[in-house]
Amino acid sequence: MICLEEEKRLTDVEIKEMDAEYDSYGDTVHYSPDPKVFAGCEGSYMYDSNDTPYLDLQMMYSACNFGYRNKRINDAILDQMNTMPQLCPKYLYDYKPMLAKKMADMNYKRFGEKGRIHFNIGGAQANEDALKVIRNYTGRNAVFAFQGGYHGRTIGTTCMTSSFRYREKYGHFGDRAQFIPFPYCFRCPYGMKCDSCNHFCVKQVAKMFESEYNSYYDPKTGECEYKAFYCEPILGTGGYINPPEWYFKELKQILDEHNIMFCVDEVQMGMFRTGKLWAIENYGVTPDIMSFAKSITNGMNPLAGFWAKEKFVAPDVFTPGSAHSTYCSNPMGVRAAYEVMSIVEEDEKKLEHDIPIKSARFLNGLKYLQSKYKSIGDVDGIGFALRIELTQKDGITPNRELCDAMQEEGLKGDLSYNGKKCGLVLNNGGFYKNIITLVPQLYISNEEIDMAIDLFDQLFSRLDK
Repeated sequence: MICLEEEKRLTDVEIKEMDAEYDSYGDTVHYSPDPKVFAGCEGSYMYDSNDTPYLDLQMMYSACNFGYRNKRINDAILDQMNTMPQLCPKYLYDYKPMLAKKMADMNYKRFGEKGRIHFNIGGAQANEDALKVIRNYTGRNAVFAFQGGYHGRTIGTTCMTSSFRYREKYGHFGDRAQFIPFPYCFRCPYGMKCDSCNHFCVKQVAKMFESEYNSYYDPKTGECEYKAFYCEPILGTGGYINPPEWYFKELKQILDEHNIMFCVDEVQMGMFRTGKLWAIENYGVTPDIMSFAKSITNGMNPLAGFWAKEKFVAPDVFTPGSAHSTYCSNPMGVRAAYEVMSIVEEDEKKLEHDIPIKSARFLNGLKYLQSKYKSIGDVDGIGFALRIELTQKDGITPNRELCDAMQEEGLKGDLSYNGKKCGLVLNNGGFYKNIITLVPQLYISNEEIDMAIDLFDQLFSRLDK
């Protein structure tokens, strides 16, 4: 699996030393004082310089849904590279409108709405462009968003990302979103229980529009200061929190009554991550705007964008050049995305059938571990967006230390499966950074699922003392 010839490779120590002296840490995420070095990847695995395989359950932050080094996608990119790898976005070529049509048609099939596709290069940029659509159409800057939500680190998207740490270095942000508690049933922000709450969380949203003294709504005119609700259907960085199935239908009814746009961020959860093409499909509602990125190219080339209903982005409304960049519809990214969407189109029925079955197998394994180890407070998920919430022995107090330790332990590469040395790649998230978020590739095998449970068992037996 080593990608470079041995004589041309830097050692792991040389790589770390060079990184420490010359790389900006602003564009990396060195949570560990000793970051792991990898040399290759394929399918569900990363490989270190010794060719030790590491089962990857974070897949480039849910970007590589179709596995590392997917030959079909790679071949399409190589073909584009050898044909026309660059083109100024003021001109056209075949794959851009072909991709837009394919995605628009697939969304029409799902939502019954005509829409258009807008392209940019990353998830934050796509969300930033969607904000421009909102402001252009409504004339208002302010939006609602969820506590625990994450939409990027540009100036605009940071305003609707709830964590203050993303804003504190850059001064006061006047357009900061109005943040609404997410329906986090295991840790209900209102102290309720699911079986007796009577949908309290969504009723609290409705109460926000009862009086002008809420500061952003005038019941006399029916005007709301906040003209859009921008949200993830399932919290990503917030810990893969899956809302109750009724939540978005009831929320959408409130938004519709007050003429508030419903905008969905599918950057992490799109491309069949939840067993549907788009996560929002699981909840039976239609968005006005829906952003995508990451897995649209299987993590290969920068491409992102949004789908929006026709009335918001018709050429006479969202005029040419309203939001674009030099690389916004780059041929390499577009070609990769076209191949991904072709795979999705061809495998749609298989993915809809297989993912729930394999997800149940994975969840059952996690529930077995939960019965065995008291530090597992909760396991949950939908499709291949799964979570393990780690707690103290009381089953509720967050245990970030154990979460961090499990990541470090998995990267040592000294676990074993079927007598072979291996490792485990994990990621954490959540309000307290105590949740292991699991996003395997969509074609993960049953054996690899069983392997994951076995490796987790080894980690817990080492660390759950």
